[in-house]
Amino acid sequence: MRLGSEKTSTRPAAVAGLFYPGDAGELRDAVTQYLQSSPDDSLRAPPKALIVPHAGYVYSGTVAGAAYASIAARRQSIRRVVLLGPSHRVYLHGIAVPRADAFDTPLGEVPVDREQRSMLIASGEVMSADAPHANEHSLEVQLPFLQVLLDDFEILPLAAGTAAPDHVASVLTRVWGREDTLILISSDLSHYHDYATAQRIDSETSAAILAKTPTLTGEQACGAVCINGLLYRAKEKQWPLSQIKRLNSGDTAGDRRRVVGYGAFAVHA
Repeated sequence: MRLGSEKTSTRPAAVAGLFYPGDAGELRDAVTQYLQSSPDDSLRAPPKALIVPHAGYVYSGTVAGAAYASIAARRQSIRRVVLLGPSHRVYLHGIAVPRADAFDTPLGEVPVDREQRSMLIASGEVMSADAPHANEHSLEVQLPFLQVLLDDFEILPLAAGTAAPDHVASVLTRVWGREDTLILISSDLSHYHDYATAQRIDSETSAAILAKTPTLTGEQACGAVCINGLLYRAKEKQWPLSQIKRLNSGDTAGDRRRVVGYGAFAVHA
């Protein structure tokens, strides 16, 4: 996807060749294969919002693919994707939207929704800053899936540091949109426990998510701040949640002595 003459800056891919293939053809083939994962039969309709992991594709691609497969029927209707993930490398108090007007991957450029960005900045609920996004993988790794799955679309990338659930929920409310908008929360689950311990912790975290309990900690999910905001709003609206798929790196490509958990969940609004 290419932008017109109004484009002023592009955030280059930071983890291509590391978290996912750097070659466009190889990347498209890998994403296509992951998208063949079947979503859970309990999904009654394509979800409005997703929680999706963000590790290297060899580790979490199966879970991410199952999440994205659940919105395949919305291919023609989704024109905006709100991406909210944790800032892993830059300390941040609050939520930051980038100044960059596009994000690049080996599959091309994805434009940022400038109108929604300006609205959020004017609201005072988010700040404008490129630094939290420059080397952040949590949002970038989602883009190739979206590029393969969707037609023309824009993104609204949001990186979160410390923020209360009601603050995050308020920002999500502003950009929730209608059927043309997908809300995407990027988060892994537990980190670096042995396989059995990770399964226990992630099972408890999954139960808390499904119960819409907005009190997750960073020990349960690296994107806890983001998930809590979504759960806060889902609880207010009494929207149902469902689990799509849950694994850990010991199930895919990692050592079972030290694993990372991955879960995909859907919000039906």
